[in-house]
Amino acid sequence: MATSTTGSTLLQPLSNAVRLPVDQVNFVVCQLFALLAAIWFRTYLHSSKTSPFIRHVVATLLGLYLALFCFGWYCFVFALGYLTVCQITRVYIFDYGQYSADFSGPMMIITQKITSLAFEIHDGMFRKNEDLTPSQRCLAVRRMPSLLEYLSYNCNFMGILAGPLCSYKDYITFIEGRSYQLQQSEANGKEDTKYEQTDPSPNIAVAQKLLICGLSLLFHMTITKTLPVEYNIDENFRATASWPVRVFYLYLSLMAARPKYYFAWTLADAINNAAGFGFRGYDKNGVTRWDLISNLRIQQIESSTSFKMFLDNWNIQTALWLKRVCYERATFSPTIQTFILSAIWHGVYPGYYLTFLTGVLMTLAARAIRNNIRHYFVESPAVKLCYDIITWMTTQVAISYTVVPFVLLSVKPSFTFYSSCYFCLHIASILVLLVFPLKRTQKGNKQHESIQPVWSKKLEEENLLQKNSYSTTNNSFSQKEEITCRYQALKQ
Repeated sequence: MATSTTGSTLLQPLSNAVRLPVDQVNFVVCQLFALLAAIWFRTYLHSSKTSPFIRHVVATLLGLYLALFCFGWYCFVFALGYLTVCQITRVYIFDYGQYSADFSGPMMIITQKITSLAFEIHDGMFRKNEDLTPSQRCLAVRRMPSLLEYLSYNCNFMGILAGPLCSYKDYITFIEGRSYQLQQSEANGKEDTKYEQTDPSPNIAVAQKLLICGLSLLFHMTITKTLPVEYNIDENFRATASWPVRVFYLYLSLMAARPKYYFAWTLADAINNAAGFGFRGYDKNGVTRWDLISNLRIQQIESSTSFKMFLDNWNIQTALWLKRVCYERATFSPTIQTFILSAIWHGVYPGYYLTFLTGVLMTLAARAIRNNIRHYFVESPAVKLCYDIITWMTTQVAISYTVVPFVLLSVKPSFTFYSSCYFCLHIASILVLLVFPLKRTQKGNKQHESIQPVWSKKLEEENLLQKNSYSTTNNSFSQKEEITCRYQALKQ
């Protein structure tokens, strides 16, 4: 295998044949290999047949090999702790303005895992139990992980290339093959706790997700290229197109930019599921749910009727990471701090910061509108339907307007776009905040929880109730106590 600091060139002939950069070809091929490896891992290295030690070792070695193939040795010599430096190197030295599947991708995932685990250990070993929030209490790690466990969590082959982020306790539970804890509601509304002795099959979930991957890739390779986001700032288009046409094209071009994320995140989810990781439990109809670590919900994204609903269903695990490591720990301006952290984590392109700063305005304005006027439109079904249609249209336009700099990356084209729109939604958001009252952040956990940002309590509560990681060897709680902890977290 020929490798360099930028990864293997073994697939260069295939890259030339499909007319895609070799780094992108490496990424897709390695993810497909990881999918096959995941099936093998679940079949031949199942927890009932193999010790956790062997599963840790194999998962780690395969992960390191895939990273070496894709990104070369650079990532693992200099990566940890230097994410921002590497982002600057990528942007300003190698390929400014171009997407590439380089070492910064796995570093972003590893950064999330390292910081999450650090806070979980801190919560479990150095803070009093009564000082923790319900989610912190349930995710707290109360024994220092071994080196092998640490490497396996960060570098396993299932998530090293594209994630998604998972909690350390969930991962260890999967590796050690602990029984699935299921909570289903009985007809009388009480919680029925059941124990599944054999793993439910992920085959249907994996097949469905691979179908979504295929459709997303086909859409990206055909439709997306005919609707470039850059056309929004084309001088001739801005001069000749009417406002309705410009708004409609803005929506279409940004919608067409999403399938590449659908492909990458859904494939990553399928790989984890194929290995047996990601089982959440059963729904009320007894159907298995394999969305424990899913990163998006496409139907909810495309039908969002609020800024909050869109962001609740987009890059879900990153939203939870931001909430757990920043928002609920911030002592002042948690929303602003969280958006800034999100921008830094994504990279150093100016467009990222313009998008997230605009997102702060949009989030606060949308929250103010929703809190002050929505209740007037929910009594009558007909009125609510009209309200939903209007808010869907408004949300899709606002999201598209907000993320244009994220795609354009640079300051000049981003300001060209916003100035051509006369900064209309920025101004509208400021006026909304001046007209409508907005709840102030108050001290104390209860008040702090009551005004959570777009990565809201609902998603966190759902994860707490239905997660399958209830007891691990690194937690001094018994399984019964852990279940009680998570159930009470939902009821609070």
